[in-house]
Amino acid sequence: MLLLSRALDTIVKTGTLHVIDPAGRRLTFGGTPEPQVTIRLKGRLTPWRIALRPYLALGESYMDGSLTIEDGGDIKDFLDLLLSNMRWERGSRFHTRRGLWLKRLVSMLLQINPVSRARRNVAHHYDLSGALYDLFLDRDRQYSCAYYGEGVKTLEEAQEAKKAHLAAKLLLQPDHKVLDIGCGWGGLALYLNRISGAKVKGVTLSTEQLEVAQRRAREAGVADAVTFALEDYRKVEGKFDRIVSVGMFEHVGVPHFPAFFDKVADLLTDDGVMLLHTIGRADGPGRTDPWVRKYIFPGGYVPALSEIAPVIERAGFYITDIEVLRLHYARTIEAWYERFQANRRKVVELYDERFARMWEFYLAGAWTAFAYSGHVNFQIQIAKKQTAVPLTRDYITDVERKLATAREAHAAE
Repeated sequence: MLLLSRALDTIVKTGTLHVIDPAGRRLTFGGTPEPQVTIRLKGRLTPWRIALRPYLALGESYMDGSLTIEDGGDIKDFLDLLLSNMRWERGSRFHTRRGLWLKRLVSMLLQINPVSRARRNVAHHYDLSGALYDLFLDRDRQYSCAYYGEGVKTLEEAQEAKKAHLAAKLLLQPDHKVLDIGCGWGGLALYLNRISGAKVKGVTLSTEQLEVAQRRAREAGVADAVTFALEDYRKVEGKFDRIVSVGMFEHVGVPHFPAFFDKVADLLTDDGVMLLHTIGRADGPGRTDPWVRKYIFPGGYVPALSEIAPVIERAGFYITDIEVLRLHYARTIEAWYERFQANRRKVVELYDERFARMWEFYLAGAWTAFAYSGHVNFQIQIAKKQTAVPLTRDYITDVERKLATAREAHAAE
């Protein structure tokens, strides 16, 4: 316990953390009275495991029940206390580049995702029961950062606003052909077709998502205009006026960035526009958290802008717009976490207690990443020609207003 105690003494300066160790002793760490959280560690090796490999063992200890929250809230409150003391900002003790060169090298090797491995990695997370995602996502199953514009309150409103924000940047026309790389359960593709009349092809590597997306297109009566395929982006053929990718780029891997943008260049028409929406790092290149890599997103990596922009330049694109969404994903994940907790009993019935604890830790940890640890979202618009989009950003707001007016008129009918 001595090694872990020294670490907690260094970290916890705001708030108070009480730790009941395996021998039943109560240890207290902190510098201010509030907030307070009490955890219990079970098993004599648990403190050593956490002290020696915190980024893996902390989550595993919570999953197997050797770390429990005794008082002061739940796992989100505990991670909030811990990570708020480790926030990434200028002047902070933790305002440093993460990882040594060897760890970065290992991280790069783990990001090598050929087609066969990419499909296995996607299946690990996205081929879980659809009933699970219905328990915490919005009705359209948007599993990416929502957009909390002015007046937006609910998760459903924020996800609708996200789709409108993306559509505005795509400048859609009825005669356009659109490719959605990493289409999920089809919600964005169906939306883009509905508001513009454009034909949309969505590709995914998840059989579970494909089945749902195709069924939704049939039920909407647009299966001839909105199609979906179980297809790796590297295998797609044809030409598209618009390409959009939301929440998929985190699964590409830095070694594959050149191939990704070269493929986009091949698929995009000369006057076309591509919009990339991805989680990103404000704190520069890093490495994937080992617990997340092992249990949630094998092969995944969140890139820094400095890792994306040079590859776009070398592929011969103009970067025509960049927007950084900062706390939008923190609010999104907080809404997911609340819904997950409200339906926790059903999650246990679907899987088991260990799975529920794993997902609690995942969602709570993801929230802290955006609240404290330098994670943001990038929306990067690229084109082959300077003239592909208007000279000012006014068109984005104009289109969003038109879509909002049309939505309100439809709701009033």
